[in-house]
Amino acid sequence: MADSRFFQKKESLTLDEMARIGEVKLPEGVDGMRHFTDVAALDEANENQVSWAFIPSMRTALSQTKAGAVIVPENFLSLVPSGVIPLVSADPHRSYGLIAGAFYPQKVEAYISDRAYIDQTAKLGEGCRVEAGAYIGKNVVLGARCDVHPNAVIEAGVQMGDDCVIGANATVSHCIAGNKVYIYPGAHIGQDGFGFAMSARGPVKVPQLGRVVIGDDVEIGSSTTVDRGAMGDTVIGSGTRIDNLVQVAHNVKLGRCCVMVSQVGIAGSCEFGDFVVAGGQVGFAGHLKIGTGAQIAAQSGLMSDVPAGAVLMGSPAVPHVEYMRQQVAIRQLTKKKKSV
Repeated sequence: MADSRFFQKKESLTLDEMARIGEVKLPEGVDGMRHFTDVAALDEANENQVSWAFIPSMRTALSQTKAGAVIVPENFLSLVPSGVIPLVSADPHRSYGLIAGAFYPQKVEAYISDRAYIDQTAKLGEGCRVEAGAYIGKNVVLGARCDVHPNAVIEAGVQMGDDCVIGANATVSHCIAGNKVYIYPGAHIGQDGFGFAMSARGPVKVPQLGRVVIGDDVEIGSSTTVDRGAMGDTVIGSGTRIDNLVQVAHNVKLGRCCVMVSQVGIAGSCEFGDFVVAGGQVGFAGHLKIGTGAQIAAQSGLMSDVPAGAVLMGSPAVPHVEYMRQQVAIRQLTKKKKSV
């Protein structure tokens, strides 16, 4: 059970409510008005709680669970103990997230600290919360129910939609953002890009005159940096998730629902399609085009364009089948050398 000092929980949900919220199918004849009080892990759940199982390593725990109901894929039905209600889902992890989110909704209680600075020209929507030490500059526009944490800085002219969160010590400048944008603590959005012209007399700074444009339902992790564009905009598409410690350089364009894992570095002017996934520590050279649905394995180095749907590994990155063959060949060569 989540610690009540940190998380506020809804008292209960009925099976019918969970079916609707979590996109799950109830067994025939089950009482849809039965109430459940929480979510819990398989080995900790009791008869009033809901659990979940969706990967093979959970099979044993599922067969022994004391949960009242479990969210499972159809091929796990035979493992559900007698007396436990199976909630069948095409995507159990998604269903669990939706149901857990309903038990633990994130609510913003309206409040403006007298130790925050809000410029008189700024406009805040209904129900916003602004904590001590926060700074909101000239002509900032925030939608309804935005949550500005301690010492966050929102610089002049920034516009953000409804239900946005700006974490502690985060900074946002030169940015236009949609609804439900979550900027985690210590992230920095909209600062100068790494823009300069090399010359015989040393680097000359090139003004960075673009913006950062963020779609709806985007999360940007702690200590991540997103530079504003040099002339055009840096764009983060709706539904995208960016982990902690990621570098997004000027004029990068990420499509919808991209996922960038920790320590990814994206050089300037790269363009990504939708649903691109990059594992930890992937590096992208500048001006690349990464096709929709591409998957890049951790620690890969990208130096050329990537077609849609490609699965790449290695540095320089190659198709994953080719990479595996390379590894086999290298092992065979080293074995031959040892035997000589």
